[in-house]
Amino acid sequence: MPPQTKQIELNFKGLGVSQDILNVLKNLKLETPTPIQEKSIPVALAGQDMIGVAQTGTGKTFAFGIPMIERLLIERGQGLVLLPTRELAMQVDENLRKLGSRLGLRTAALIGGQAIGSQVQSLKRNPHIFICTPGRLIDHLKRGWVKLDHIKVLVLDEADRMFDMGFAPQIEEIIKRIPKKRQTLLFSATMPRAILRLASVHMNMPIHIEVAPPGTTVECVDQEVYVMRKEDKYMQLEKILKEYKGSVLVFTRTKHGAKHLANNLKQSRHEVAEIHSNLSFNQRKESMAGFKSRKYRILIATDIAARGIDVTDIELVVNYDLPDDSEDYVHRIGRTARAGTKGKAISFATPDQWKDIRDIERLINKKLTLTKFAELEQAGTRPTFKRYGRTMSFGRGAAPRSRPGGFGRRRGR
Repeated sequence: MPPQTKQIELNFKGLGVSQDILNVLKNLKLETPTPIQEKSIPVALAGQDMIGVAQTGTGKTFAFGIPMIERLLIERGQGLVLLPTRELAMQVDENLRKLGSRLGLRTAALIGGQAIGSQVQSLKRNPHIFICTPGRLIDHLKRGWVKLDHIKVLVLDEADRMFDMGFAPQIEEIIKRIPKKRQTLLFSATMPRAILRLASVHMNMPIHIEVAPPGTTVECVDQEVYVMRKEDKYMQLEKILKEYKGSVLVFTRTKHGAKHLANNLKQSRHEVAEIHSNLSFNQRKESMAGFKSRKYRILIATDIAARGIDVTDIELVVNYDLPDDSEDYVHRIGRTARAGTKGKAISFATPDQWKDIRDIERLINKKLTLTKFAELEQAGTRPTFKRYGRTMSFGRGAAPRSRPGGFGRRRGR
């Protein structure tokens, strides 16, 4: 047996994973469990309720997927996974099928934006696991097409996002229809009070596992902030797109901003797709598939996709607009530097956004590298950059770098 294969089995076997799933992991070339998998899998295999807190992109799907499939292989019953968005549900469905299809696992993805008839057909195949957004699951429940009487394992994934999006009443309604004798696994990037209240009412002495404090960013992402006038953002983005040659994910604050930016980049002959709530689910699915396959080098997205993009080797994340909520910053930049790889995150800020930057720095407990542009480079000229009250000239094509640190106090605040 090759040394690498032996290491794979030792790592996951030591967590209590069965040989059948070890064989699948070997075929998927998964070498070692991630920290959240290492801590969560033994607890979940023991049948205990659990609250797992981990940043985005840390392997949470297999952290609950492996023990859920193990349990369903041993005893009769079904599993239910609830997620806040269609994109996340499709991503989880894809990963669970990779893990369980060779073992005879059948899944049903019940999400909005898809023909309900095809979902009914998947239900007729008696699935082992339902992967659902709350609204569409309730629709099926009211029509009598789904029964939750045999649910053995309930998973609430991205729970904080579900509460942010107002799904609390639907979650309560769904839980009422599930047997009280079950295992509940809750995963979240942050831990607001609403989740703790739900845990106290609907979970049985859950074990709390936290592999990184809320607001922790991925280790290998280099973060930088460019400060400039709003009207200079597009020209600066064009410069950055010439410097970086890999896949680029660009976040805007609004869906209208995403569409406008995508149109401008298309006119400049960039291969670009967009994903936001004004698009149909099939359009968003096509954009995501094209970005994954490298048909499109650039994807313009709003925060609806910040936790639903599972694409390897994204070289650069650009926050064209800073997020309204500083916690979304963590989820945005978590799309790069995944699985230990290196990545870059560049955020555009205007001179009146000092407070937003400070909020982000407090959340991530880290000072960001700041580059303050007084004006963009003009062809044939030597640009002038103003930094911390001093005027400095740089040769063409050079960009000044400040020492890592926060902004000075803004006047009037």
